[in-house]
Amino acid sequence: MNIKEASEATGLPAKTIRYYEDIGLIAPRRLANGYRRFAPADLDRLEFLARSRALGFSIEDCRALLSLRADPHRASADVKRIAQHHLDGIDDRIAALEAMRGALADMIAACPGDQGPHCAILSGISGERS
Repeated sequence: MNIKEASEATGLPAKTIRYYEDIGLIAPRRLANGYRRFAPADLDRLEFLARSRALGFSIEDCRALLSLRADPHRASADVKRIAQHHLDGIDDRIAALEAMRGALADMIAACPGDQGPHCAILSGISGERS
């Protein structure tokens, strides 16, 4: 299977597949003419990467997960540790977004939204206290 077919089969852009090869996440066989030839195992890795990235795992986390996946003697605790660390990061980002949402909602509620010049939103962004 060539890169176009691999792209269609996995839903990943060819540019992403080339990038994954450049950074060593996949290593498709090369033909004499230099073209990539993707085997079923390559497609399996690409699909795993696509699903991992869709869950928000970093490239380095994906590298570690691929390595663990290929290790028949892996400890599931190692996989769980990576996933838990990622989940903790998601929780931190959610908390930050909720705080951001609350601050913005307060500014919007305090803004009269009339024809006057006072605007609590601009004041809040400027760091002025009302």
